[in-house]
Amino acid sequence: MSKIIITINRECGSGGGEIARLLGEKLGFKVYGRTVLEAVAKHFGLSLEEMDRIKAQKTNWWSEFCTFYQQFGAAGYILGTNTEPTPKSIFYAEERFLRDLAEKESCIIVGRAGFHIFRNEPNAVHFLITAKREARIARIARKQNLSAEEAAKVVDSVDQARDNFVQTVAESSRYDARHYNFVFDVTGMDPEKVASFMAENIRYYENKIAAH
Repeated sequence: MSKIIITINRECGSGGGEIARLLGEKLGFKVYGRTVLEAVAKHFGLSLEEMDRIKAQKTNWWSEFCTFYQQFGAAGYILGTNTEPTPKSIFYAEERFLRDLAEKESCIIVGRAGFHIFRNEPNAVHFLITAKREARIARIARKQNLSAEEAAKVVDSVDQARDNFVQTVAESSRYDARHYNFVFDVTGMDPEKVASFMAENIRYYENKIAAH
């Protein structure tokens, strides 16, 4: 059976990470998120905090990257030959890492602009997980033992960084629903039930692929 790639984009504090973990358990798929960034950070000799800071920068390198990609292709990139810690090199390393994973197994990719990397993959299913801002702030405050004001700053900072990254690599808003097969506002919903609903739809895709 062909591999299935599930990408999950999420707002900070929406519970998208937990939903991804539950979905992985239900489907028997591995979930890749921060582990990808950790591998790339190790390559560049940077901390995760430094990587996050670099990725959050607003840059206009995308046209240059597309030209390079068209000339040499992803296959021409060898992790280890380019050690410049820029948004360009970080995204390129992440993309190559994720494509290698997706060639080997069905998997769930959390964040990392996965919806953009696999936008032309016929066996990919893309989700966006959102929630009301107040609910997200409350979740972050509870998880990180912060005041509401502190949690609001975390939510806004992380969301802005993710917005900048997606705008840079995809030249589009991550809130553009055309990027996704499903967009869920999960405010007040049980993550277990959300994951079950998602798993049911993924199995539909699996059967559809198997039929061909």
